[in-house]
Amino acid sequence: MAGTPFSGKTMFISGASRGIGLAIAKRVAADGANIALMAKTTEPHPKLPGTIYTAATEIEEAGGQALPIVGDVRDGDSVAAAVAQAVEQFGGIDICVNNASAINLGSIEEVPLKRFDLMNGIQVRGTYTVSQACIPHMKGRENPHILTLSPPIRLAPQWLKPTPYMMAKFGMTLCALGIAEEMRDAGIASNTLWPRTMVATAAVQNLLGGDEAMARSRKPEVYADAAYAVLSRPARDYTGQTLLCEDVLLDFGVTDLSVYDCIPGSELGVDLWVDTPNPPGYRQA
Repeated sequence: MAGTPFSGKTMFISGASRGIGLAIAKRVAADGANIALMAKTTEPHPKLPGTIYTAATEIEEAGGQALPIVGDVRDGDSVAAAVAQAVEQFGGIDICVNNASAINLGSIEEVPLKRFDLMNGIQVRGTYTVSQACIPHMKGRENPHILTLSPPIRLAPQWLKPTPYMMAKFGMTLCALGIAEEMRDAGIASNTLWPRTMVATAAVQNLLGGDEAMARSRKPEVYADAAYAVLSRPARDYTGQTLLCEDVLLDFGVTDLSVYDCIPGSELGVDLWVDTPNPPGYRQA
């Protein structure tokens, strides 16, 4: 992927202290971008390595400028202050990435209201709050993009559970699609991006099957490279879409998706709201 389209551009990303969010931030940072990252993690968690400060160090080592901001995406005042700090330091915002998310795969009988509120607060309210705060600073920028890490909305019966997590993730997507229409005339793109397979993160390790699940996953770079491709597209034309990482990569010129497999040749685990690990017609090189 030649060129450095993000040199000097500024990304505001939520929840990027580890995993997919950090991988996306580092991918864009390698072009020399400015990354303002907002997250709550200031101390390492026993099962979740990395903090907002270690993430900032990795971003700068990748070639970018990092501004770590501790805050809660559910708190409108905290988000507004974080965005203002990013604009003061970097002069504006070109890219907004809604990555922050909480996961609980329990049913409606199993997930208490406190957890329901946490997921919907981070996913839905957080996406709305961060996007709303960034938009005024994105208007008039060269190629402004909002990217929300959420799935295509699929209403067939098998995709409607687990109810709490489904509501939270579909809520992110609905927010992103609404923004696409409201910001179309302003030239601000808004799309969603989701992987066809499980991606090797701490959440997969801890919640979805440990080492066995990790072995059936793709590397976080599959998400990072796909995000890079989406954010490179012309904002006025490339908006209002619910995209899958692997499809985006093939459109961008990647010919062999197996480079993203954690274990070459393993049977990949298909993610929620997706039917197959690879796009129709794809043949491994």
